[in-house]
Amino acid sequence: MSNLPVAILAGGLATRLRPITHTIPKALVPVAGAPFLTHQLKLLASHDLRDIVLCIGHLGGQIEAAYGNGEAHGVKIRYSYDGPNLRGTAGALRQALPLLGDAFLVLYGDSYLEIDYRAISKKFVESNTLALMTVMENSRGTEASNVWFENQQVLAYNKKQPRPEMRHIDYGLSAYRAECLAGYEGSDLSDLQGALAERGAMAGFEVTIPYHEIGSPGGLKALEDHLWSQQSRL
Repeated sequence: MSNLPVAILAGGLATRLRPITHTIPKALVPVAGAPFLTHQLKLLASHDLRDIVLCIGHLGGQIEAAYGNGEAHGVKIRYSYDGPNLRGTAGALRQALPLLGDAFLVLYGDSYLEIDYRAISKKFVESNTLALMTVMENSRGTEASNVWFENQQVLAYNKKQPRPEMRHIDYGLSAYRAECLAGYEGSDLSDLQGALAERGAMAGFEVTIPYHEIGSPGGLKALEDHLWSQQSRL
């Protein structure tokens, strides 16, 4: 169970990266000499996470054409397409459930997270909860806190209505048992996360390593600098 399948949510329109993403999906945006997804897959494989389900939509055919079954990157890739209409993050996961099995990790398609995936998977399995969210203390204060985290539990999560007890932010990696998505009809994963927290069904795992993302031009530049720096030290 420590080698859970990983669903990567890579079906968005990536409007903040336009005009780059007018013609290619965000997963294929060049970063430090390779498409972003190549860096993601290499990172996951280094943690022995090799069962990948790509939830794709906007220009998703380009991703499948470039990566195929994933063998060239040391992983196994399967694809779940949104179809003609975007299903939202929760809808995309619900569509992919037949490929994901009973329990799985979820990673956003613009996140590069250098964390201990095995420890997080182990914590999720041992917690015996429906879901787990990775969180980080919001010490920098560059964005609003949205997580109330205490005693290894996410007690509340809300991006739109912060409360005084919230001193953490969601980090970008989460885990789920299929049953909590199978009966959920909403389209937004964050709404489901909030509902699970209210029910006491979401464990938390606190991390301290800064995250990287390519959801914005600033994030893309910062990750590129980080990866070039890593490669120069090899």
